[in-house]
Amino acid sequence: MEEVITAFRGLVGPYGDYVIAVLIIILSFIVAKIVSGMFTFVEKRVTSRTKTTADDKILAAFRGPIKLGILLFGLFLALGYLPVLAPYANEMQIAYTVIIPLYVAYIISRLIGAVIEWYSEEVAQKTKSKVDEQFLPIIKKVAYGIIFGIVIVVMLNQLGIRVETVIAAMGIGGLAVALALQPTLTNFFSGAQMVADRPLKIGDYIEIESLEKGIVTDIGWRSTKIRTFANNIVVLPNSKIADSKVINYSIPDSTAGFIVDCGVAYDSDLEHVEKIALEIARETMKKEGGVKNFEPIFRFREFGESSINFRVIMRGKTFGDTYALTHEFIKALKKRFDKEGIVIPFPQRDVHMDAPKPRRRKK
Repeated sequence: MEEVITAFRGLVGPYGDYVIAVLIIILSFIVAKIVSGMFTFVEKRVTSRTKTTADDKILAAFRGPIKLGILLFGLFLALGYLPVLAPYANEMQIAYTVIIPLYVAYIISRLIGAVIEWYSEEVAQKTKSKVDEQFLPIIKKVAYGIIFGIVIVVMLNQLGIRVETVIAAMGIGGLAVALALQPTLTNFFSGAQMVADRPLKIGDYIEIESLEKGIVTDIGWRSTKIRTFANNIVVLPNSKIADSKVINYSIPDSTAGFIVDCGVAYDSDLEHVEKIALEIARETMKKEGGVKNFEPIFRFREFGESSINFRVIMRGKTFGDTYALTHEFIKALKKRFDKEGIVIPFPQRDVHMDAPKPRRRKK
């Protein structure tokens, strides 16, 4: 091989090393493309025949790192042929010392991510408990932290930095770090507690006392993300949620009851009012978002100042559906009341004035 390279240098002249470096990079791209094609072939011919998706996910996790590894190897080999970099051999060695452990950590993290994703899709979905599904994102992040922590220790050793000295320094400053990280650790353990107790989960519609209401989109190790009806994402620290009263409208199930209050004039036929309101409520329950098998409830509740007030109780498939259903019910009820001549009075008062008493004349 050395003889071929020497002969090639003689053919191309003083720029032979640069030409060789370029050729090595081009060759590495070709090899990476071939290897990627081999992975695709194995996926189509082998993994597609298995019932589990574990092998598919593992192969997909390795495909990117292997291509990257081939390109990095070609780049390192090409840089070794450049005379202009010869004075920086020590710096190049340090770069290799840092990059190689990071590359290994990247491969391991991809593998762990593929295994956790497979477990989440095929195993966790089949269990009755939702704890594992909620803990998996946190476990994934913790695993990544451990992997890259080990990589940092390995890099320090290879760079000649004594890990014992670093640990001792960390021990001296441990108290200060613990105090600085106290809010973060509080949020972390609050998030773990929420996942374990399951007062809420991803997809739930919740209302936090004096804070926000919306759909939970993510429960992280530090914060929880909530999407509001305005389609904005609100990020709340886990400790804030853990210390607040939370109303979960998705428990025990996703359906949500809602109430519409109204009133009719005192001279109305109350039996007729009840019949019409229930008819409109049943029609509303048949609309999109309504619980079709739910029988609406009608109750007169009080003699108001200007009307006899009643309320109708209905149910939507989700809490978000209750807004649209309330909208449709009010429109339909007002239209039907107008047609039937039933009055929905506005607040009014009857004022009775006594006739003035005659004044007595003075004698």
